[in-house]
Amino acid sequence: MKQDRSPVVLTERARKLNSQAIVVDGHNDLPWELRAQGSLSFTRLDISKHQKTLQTDIPRLREGGLDVQFWSVYVPASTAYDGTALTATLEQIEMVHAMVDRYPETFEQALDVADIRRICAEGKIASLIGVEGGHSIENSLNVLRQLYRLGARYMTLTHSDTLDWADSATDEARHGGLTPFGEEVIAEMNRLGMLVDLSHVSPDTMKDALRITKAPVIFSHSSARAVADCPRNVPDDVLKLVTKNGGVVMVNFFSSFVVPAAAERFTRRLAHEREIKKTLDDDTKVRSEMRKWDANDPSPGRGTIHDLIDHIDHIAEVAGIDHVGLGSDYDGVTSLPTQLDDVSSYPYITQALLDRGYSEADIKKILGENLLRVMEATEHVAKQLAAEKK
Repeated sequence: MKQDRSPVVLTERARKLNSQAIVVDGHNDLPWELRAQGSLSFTRLDISKHQKTLQTDIPRLREGGLDVQFWSVYVPASTAYDGTALTATLEQIEMVHAMVDRYPETFEQALDVADIRRICAEGKIASLIGVEGGHSIENSLNVLRQLYRLGARYMTLTHSDTLDWADSATDEARHGGLTPFGEEVIAEMNRLGMLVDLSHVSPDTMKDALRITKAPVIFSHSSARAVADCPRNVPDDVLKLVTKNGGVVMVNFFSSFVVPAAAERFTRRLAHEREIKKTLDDDTKVRSEMRKWDANDPSPGRGTIHDLIDHIDHIAEVAGIDHVGLGSDYDGVTSLPTQLDDVSSYPYITQALLDRGYSEADIKKILGENLLRVMEATEHVAKQLAAEKK
């Protein structure tokens, strides 16, 4: 039977279910977007009020019923080349801390699942920190430990560029996955109890990490490659390995990762940009050339919420219902499917899943319980490793 792909109509049942569930989002780039817009102190962009230039603010977080947010402390991969990656990451961590301090009635920092459940029960949004890219540790396990002590509870192994120890999905592969030092990074993350995040990494890096890790992994903001063929998405053979590992793929909302035609364009654009960078080392000139390319190859459209649900369906079918979650990438992306414009949109996902016949128990897994299970397992592995060392 052909699926109804008309706009989702929100019902009271969906609102109630969304309110009852613990809704977890694996990735939000608000800290960097605030920095990019020059608002480091929350005075110019007071997120207790609606902000037109952002996809995230407190009124819309409340409207969306979000309970748990991993705030990305992203810094550009280029900071690895000028020696500023760690400093910039520390500044971003401080911004998350400042946000929690500025709005204590809304946010509280969480460090483990017990914190999360307590904070949610108190009606606040549990706030966790995710480091987006291993360039932030500057090839140092000591720095990794420092970031954990400051509250980081996951690290994405790479961002857009291949590192000295891990291949990225969107750069030239140099290692065939992880190097021996990359394997040490995984082992140390397991020891600390830090979630291993495989968004942004190459399929070989995914497979190496899944082979090495003693804890379940996450993909904090990645979708299904079989549905939308772009290098940022997860191939089916890896989804099957995620099932064995017990991990979770948290679906990204970015149109270029979820809409098939947009994903094809993203891949073409990425290849063209790589070619340009081989001949131009000036970022301004590269941007100028890419604007010309964009004009000649316009976006095929933003898609709809149904495109996102297609990815959830596929991951649930291939990996299993216990291995799918949500990782919006809000305030880190420029184009979103209709009915997913901002952080108020989670109830529409709940409704769309009901419309496709998912049970309320399975929807609660997708909305957050799967991630909490993975985090609890990661904490358990860390305790086991500590006990073995004694």
